[in-house]
Amino acid sequence: MRRNPKVTIRELQEETGLSESGVKKIIRQLRGEGLVQRIGGAKGGHWEVRQE
Repeated sequence: MRRNPKVTIRELQEETGLSESGVKKIIRQLRGEGLVQRIGGAKGGHWEVRQE
């Protein structure tokens, strides 16, 4: 996600070998820990790694 901030769920699936639900679960965990944030809407938006 740091290398490609506009990466899609499908691309993350291909890179990690996880299912769609597996990728979404990890994103939920990262969001809960404040490590990523959603930029934009559900269709046109993307997840961004927060800079600390």
